[in-house]
Amino acid sequence: MRFKNKVAIISGAASGMGLLTARCLAEEGAKVVLTDISADAVNAAVEDIRKSGGEAVGIEVDVRKYQQIKEATNLALEKYGAIDMMLNFAGGAEGRMLNCPKPFHEMPVEVLDWGIDVNLKGAVYFCHAVLGTMIKQKSGVIINLGSVTGVEGSAGAVNYSAAKSGIIGLTKALALCGAPHGVRACCVSPGPVLTRPGMANMKTRLGRAAEPQEVVDLILYLCSDKGAFITGSNYMIDGGRTCGGMD
Repeated sequence: MRFKNKVAIISGAASGMGLLTARCLAEEGAKVVLTDISADAVNAAVEDIRKSGGEAVGIEVDVRKYQQIKEATNLALEKYGAIDMMLNFAGGAEGRMLNCPKPFHEMPVEVLDWGIDVNLKGAVYFCHAVLGTMIKQKSGVIINLGSVTGVEGSAGAVNYSAAKSGIIGLTKALALCGAPHGVRACCVSPGPVLTRPGMANMKTRLGRAAEPQEVVDLILYLCSDKGAFITGSNYMIDGGRTCGGMD
């Protein structure tokens, strides 16, 4: 029970690694606040966690809308009285998410805006909303989800790469802001993860994509007391993909 009575807010919590992280935290004693743009999905996820004996609440949040983010942080404080962990999972490559498989220079600007707003500004907004509380508490952990594309770049996901590079910079800056107050910030940058079939085709040195649990286990370690001396770093979990030399 590493996280007994700790309070976590998770964005993008109704599916994928966000949902898996919420379940794992709840299993280890955390009180989890799930946020997602799909109200039905987030409510179903909360119900599932509760049926398993966990403590959870959910709220619909579009990370492009700061007022909705504030409503989520207010819910956490009103119900549980603290915010110990903030985990920013919401995001996705805009070309895929918006079914716009065009090269960067042909993408409508509205698609580009969506990508930056969801993949970068959403995390900035959530960090802005929780940092004051964590500073007052003299404790807290922020985990931002980067991507291998934020380090190696991608001709097919230019905007997404830019946003994920920004997440790395955001994390470093937050670590500097939070360090005098006992607040940590870390970035986890996965390579291909088997949250969808297409990821299995991305090459890694280890010859496979990651299982979602492998990434979540790293996140849980960084959130735990065993990671108490870790802040400001970007953790690659990419099967050696960024070692270089991949075709």
